[in-house]
This record gives sequence, C-alpha cells and structure tokens, in this order.
Amino acid sequence: MSSWIKTLASFIAPTTFITALLLFFGFAYTDSLYEYFGIDAATLAFSTQGYLLRSSAALFLPAAVVLSVALVAVLCHSAVEFLVARQSDLLPRARRACHALMALAPVVFLLGLLAGLNVVWRPSPMAAPLLMGGALALFVSAHLLAVRCTGAPYPLAREKAVLTTTAALIALCSFWATNAFAQQKGTSDAKQLAAHLWVRPAVVLDTTERLNLSWSGLEETSLPETTSGQHFRYRYRRMRLLAQSGDRMFLIPNDWTWRAGEVLVIPSSPGVRVAFHAG
Repeated sequence: MSSWIKTLASFIAPTTFITALLLFFGFAYTDSLYEYFGIDAATLAFSTQGYLLRSSAALFLPAAVVLSVALVAVLCHSAVEFLVARQSDLLPRARRACHALMALAPVVFLLGLLAGLNVVWRPSPMAAPLLMGGALALFVSAHLLAVRCTGAPYPLAREKAVLTTTAALIALCSFWATNAFAQQKGTSDAKQLAAHLWVRPAVVLDTTERLNLSWSGLEETSLPETTSGQHFRYRYRRMRLLAQSGDRMFLIPNDWTWRAGEVLVIPSSPGVRVAFHAG
C-alpha cells in the first residue's frame, strides 16, 4: 500500500498538474455562474489567478468526499489486517462479504453507464461518473480485502496492468464528477446571488451621454451644469456590480430577473464616473 501511495504522490506532486486542475475547475465554476446571467466566461476574461481563487468553491466538497472515502478504505484495510492476525475464524465471513460486494459492483457500473447514456432515466450529471467510478473502486477494494483475507500479498503480479487501468478509469470518473459538480455549483450559486442581489455593491453611475436603458426601477437624473468643468450630464442609480474584469465593469439592475434581465458592460473611460456604496 505504501508503494502505491508513493507512486500516486509522485504523480500529483508537480505544481503544474495541480495548477492545471484548479484552473480547469475554476473556469467550469465561473462559466456556469455567469452563464446564468447571460455572460460567457470568455467575455469576462478573468486572469489565471482569478480562476484559481474561484476553484475553491467547487473543490471543497469533492476533496472532503475523497478524503473521507480514503479514510474508510484505510480503516477497512486495518480491520482486515486485524482479522488476519488474530481472528482467523471470522475470515470466511469476511471473504463472503467481499465476494458479495464484488458481485454488486458490475450492477452499479451498469446503472452508471445507463445514466451516462440517458437510456433509462435522466439523472443528475454527476450520477454517471459517481456510479461508474464508485463501482470500480468498490470492486478493487473488495477484491483487495478478499485477497488479504487469505494472507496473500496484493496486488498479484498478473493483475498489476488491470489495476493500473482501473485506477486510471477511477481518476477519470473523479475528474468527470468534479467537473459536473463545479458546473452545478456555479449554477446554484448564480441562482442564490440573483435572489440576494443586495449582497453586491450598489453603483452610482455618471455619464456624459444618455444610456437609454429600459430597466425596471432604474433611476435617471439629469445633472446640473454647476461649473464649466462639469461634463457629466446623467446619473443612474439602483444598479449592482455583478463582476469586474480588467478595466470593464458588468452592471445589472436591482430588479434583475432571469427572463428579462440584461447586463451592462461599462469600460473605464473619461466618459463615465462610478461610485460604490453598500445597501
């Protein structure tokens, strides 16, 4: 077991690999979040650091699940080692339980395959990778424990190639499931944000030209020409800052709705003046 852990650690240790994963899942989360508001992630053009920071929202729960499963696997392995060493009379029952789990794994894998193909029903996008990857992990774990119940070493020499391929498939399913979770998390957070827009900064926008926006609830005020240097003529209130990328701000009305909502893109220029306030 220690040799396999060292091999896995040497594979995932490079910073470039970890950074690439964080960047990918951060992009998937961000794209789903702002797609709900009608903005493509390519339009936002966040920096690499921005996507890396946003990946935390999509990775906390999957990382906790993976670590919990690993903990359960280690505890099961320790329990079997204890049975092998001191409770030999319980080994036949343990082997039968492992064989029952091995027989259950193909059924779970088939359900996951059908879920991925949408043949029988249309489940959550995470159902297919979780069922397929879980079935493979269940089969390998049960087989490992069954072999250890006999006192033999694992993996057997003739099974190393199959075990390597299975581990790669489990990693692929984990990647697939995490990507689906990141997308669902982004959409869920977008709906939550749309229902609580007051958490975003309120915007007061001054412009030199009239915007001619038909937003519900938007307040437009004509500014008086008090001094000769005053070139801003219109002030707009009841808007929220949705996002900012570089020198562009993405503004939405306080009464934004999914069916009739619009997003205003304001570049930083001498023709606009922006003030933020809470509430």
